[in-house]
Amino acid sequence: MAKVSKAIVDKDLRNAVFSVLFEKDEGLDATEYTFTKINDRQYGIILVDANGEHRYIRIGAIVAEEREDMTAEELMQSEIDKYNAAQEAKAEKAKKKEAKIAKDKARREAEAKAKESEEV
Repeated sequence: MAKVSKAIVDKDLRNAVFSVLFEKDEGLDATEYTFTKINDRQYGIILVDANGEHRYIRIGAIVAEEREDMTAEELMQSEIDKYNAAQEAKAEKAKKKEAKIAKDKARREAEAKAKESEEV
């Protein structure tokens, strides 16, 4: 069996944990998901990943510092906006990379065709 990449495995594990915590899916067996208190800030759970390995996932509660320049709601929205902007930039970069790959492939094919026609 081919190993599933770390990025995919980690994303699947995060999605499983967040689904249990926030989606209240009736199809999930909550007894499978037992969170253990690790310390005053974290709980943990052991899940089996897509590669059949046992993985330890920590859920932490981080309390943001109070700020004089913005409310808690504004801080939360600013973090959401920053994340969304980063995701958009990442998608744009991937799109440009994909376009460059296609352009380079077309150039290489054209060069190969030109070289082939010169040899004939």
